[in-house]
Amino acid sequence: MKTVKEITQALKEANREEDWVLALASDERAGVQKALKQFYGRLAKAQEAQQAHAERVVFDDVYRAQYGPLIAGVDEAGRGPLAGPVVTAAVILPKDFEVFEGINDSKQLTKEQRASYAEVIKAHAVAYAIHFQPVQVIDAINIYEATKRSMARSVGLLKVQPAGVLLDAMTIATSLPQQNIIKGDAKSLSIAAASILAKTARDAYMDELALTYPNYGFEQHAGYGTKQHLEALAKYGVTPEHRSSFEPIKSMVQGGWIK
Repeated sequence: MKTVKEITQALKEANREEDWVLALASDERAGVQKALKQFYGRLAKAQEAQQAHAERVVFDDVYRAQYGPLIAGVDEAGRGPLAGPVVTAAVILPKDFEVFEGINDSKQLTKEQRASYAEVIKAHAVAYAIHFQPVQVIDAINIYEATKRSMARSVGLLKVQPAGVLLDAMTIATSLPQQNIIKGDAKSLSIAAASILAKTARDAYMDELALTYPNYGFEQHAGYGTKQHLEALAKYGVTPEHRSSFEPIKSMVQGGWIK
């Protein structure tokens, strides 16, 4: 008879239900039953992920049938922070979707997962483009308009022209057919892929910014208005990377509190 440790390891390596797994139901050892429960839980999560992936593919296929095989998903990262650029990405995915299984709205993934999927997307996408909209433009024309223009720019930077564009709750200036989709990053595989590229690119930018301004913790909060960030602003003032059209930055700039 195999030990509990051996069975636990075998279940960790298994990816489908087999006869030997079914036979474990009669094993009365508590450790075996615990490992079996974990196995079935992992299997259920994998099946849920496969189903969710299939639904995102089907969602995009509806628009491929309408526009053509090359559709671009577009999304942004960084509309809400007090500092740093808003970053947008456009992605055209190929017909072979298996390699993209697990891709989801970037907010639902860990930093490590986002980094891993970003490499997969870049390696297998038909085309992708990333655009950084700087703070100066955000302050000049407002964050909403700056984001829209950045999205349009990321589409324009694609080396392959798409037949249509899918956007997460936005409409942009483009001659291409487009679809504004509420919660698009959760429904569309293409938009989810774009959200990952935008998020990882912006996070990398904020990590670099942290080296220039080490007192602000940009590598931890990415410019959002956390307690840590607000305390740093109160102590060290406003940097050129802060959005002067956002509060409390606006009031601080008017008061002359600039680093």
